[in-house]
Amino acid sequence: MPLETLKARIDALPTPSTRVQRAVAIAVVVTQALIAVTGSVVRVTGSGLGCSTWPQCQPGSLVPVSHPEFAALNQWIEFGNRLLTGVVGIVAFAAFALAYLARPRRRHYVRLALAMPVGVVVQAVLGGLTVRFDLLWWTVAVHLMVSAVMVWLSVLLVDAVDPAERDPVRVPSALPGLLTGSVVVLVGLLIAGTMVTGAGPHAGDPETPRLALPVETLAHVHAAFLFVYLGMLLAAGLLLRTGTSSRTLWRRYWIVVAVVLAQGALGFVQFWTGVPELLVSLHVLGATAVVAATSALWCGTRARTTTPAELVAA
Repeated sequence: MPLETLKARIDALPTPSTRVQRAVAIAVVVTQALIAVTGSVVRVTGSGLGCSTWPQCQPGSLVPVSHPEFAALNQWIEFGNRLLTGVVGIVAFAAFALAYLARPRRRHYVRLALAMPVGVVVQAVLGGLTVRFDLLWWTVAVHLMVSAVMVWLSVLLVDAVDPAERDPVRVPSALPGLLTGSVVVLVGLLIAGTMVTGAGPHAGDPETPRLALPVETLAHVHAAFLFVYLGMLLAAGLLLRTGTSSRTLWRRYWIVVAVVLAQGALGFVQFWTGVPELLVSLHVLGATAVVAATSALWCGTRARTTTPAELVAA
């Protein structure tokens, strides 16, 4: 079928409802966060090399098989994480398809939606490289950081769904810059967290070399970033108090404060209790919640209107 004919048939499809678009975009956020959490389960259960190769699980087999060196449970945990990647990809592609079919077609929205399946492909390749490099700590760290980026972008996607023009939100002029600075600190916080993980006991496989730095020192650096981030959130709250009465913005702000405090408390409990496996996965879940909540607050201070230049001809 000629490409022109295929494009004409696609363009003739009905415009999906805003409700459906938003539901799928929210599903993207959930699945992007979930794949990060299941990745941590793979790591804390020592299943990172349960499937010894990629894209196959074992040489000559896409699925787990009986193997003298790899326990069946470890194989299925790693294989299950790979299967979930397929689900994440389907949801991501659905979000892009809905954005493409939405009318009027908007560049910003379509580009964000396109980033979702592209990000899944990038993550799949990174996952394969992580296995090929035998779970070296920095490959796992990059894998997690890309997940954080995908969670952030997926929240922006949810924010971009509604094509209706939005009223500008009144915020103090210093707030956007402060939030930008806080995002930089958040990136440092996440990187420090991956380094703590890289030096810690949960490598994904007992034979994997660890980052040769003191865990306690790295944990203190991680905590220092947390305190700076909390201080910047406090400053943002003071600015909001003097410059806006938006209930939505205030709700998003308090959600960020709540998840950051909960995540910080969980991190201290982890440190004091010897980093138990369950708390590691909960901490990864908390990290995705912090990223999502911060992204939502970011969106709330940057309400956009659709301009003619952003519209794409059908």
